[in-house]
Amino acid sequence: MYLELKDICKSFGQHTVVNHLNIPVQKGEILCLLGASGCGKTTTLKMIGGFLKADSGSICLDGQEITGMPPENRPVATVFQSYALFPHMTVLKNVMYGLKFQNYSKKEARKMAMDYLDIVGLDDYAGAGVHEISGGQRQRVALARALVTKPKVLLLDEPLSNLDAKLRIKMREEIKEIQKRFNITTIFVTHDQEEAMAIANRIAIMHGGKLIQTGKPEEVYRQPADEYVMDFLGTVNTFTDPAGTKMRCRPEDMEFVSEGGIRGKVIRSEFLGFYRQYYIQIGEDQIIMRGGQQEEYRQGDIVNIRV
Repeated sequence: MYLELKDICKSFGQHTVVNHLNIPVQKGEILCLLGASGCGKTTTLKMIGGFLKADSGSICLDGQEITGMPPENRPVATVFQSYALFPHMTVLKNVMYGLKFQNYSKKEARKMAMDYLDIVGLDDYAGAGVHEISGGQRQRVALARALVTKPKVLLLDEPLSNLDAKLRIKMREEIKEIQKRFNITTIFVTHDQEEAMAIANRIAIMHGGKLIQTGKPEEVYRQPADEYVMDFLGTVNTFTDPAGTKMRCRPEDMEFVSEGGIRGKVIRSEFLGFYRQYYIQIGEDQIIMRGGQQEEYRQGDIVNIRV
């Protein structure tokens, strides 16, 4: 295994944040650490980067034990949530800074930095100040600065959280393209389920400092390990059918039918562009359904539903 976390533990005082964590990462894959705030994912990322010391356990990278290695000596680069760019430096000098401790001449560092700015599409902004470029451009500068050091592992700590919705979607694709181009092993931290599914080859879901499930996006979504994973990864309808059977299913597993099935009453609806979302009362339970453009129900309508 290219990168392996073995039995990693981390506590702050009496509070255990990461609890006997074991995660293997294959070379060239994008692994997403996914979970709610406080689950231990960012702490895990900081231990891989060397910014926090694990209380116990080991971290091995490409056959080398790096657990006690200081961050500046690890073949790892981190892009932080805030991007951590130097505001007094130009875009070019920010990228060159990543090479400061790698014994390159100024001329060599400048050439490499320009090459990487070209890769992220910002070579025309080399002389610009950080304050003169947009959030998405700052994100790409931070990526270029991390990649120019040619790390074995790229760590991304919620790097899209400061961007607006449309730009986040665009940057997802750019990150995937850059990762594919360099075939760089990447660990990506987020609490956004949609983001994780769009970017990751594999998702590791954490809860309470523990690893709950790992798998491809389709696997963890369609075959959740437990109810926590099922609820965390999307909407789940829980209701009792007329026969008294308790049901749990996602909205996309349900459809409207002309007759038969389970009867319900439309409480309200929302128009969300290419589909409508309906809130439907079934007995004492309320569920969510999605309907296409051809279906339009109003408040109070009685509908038939099939799972």
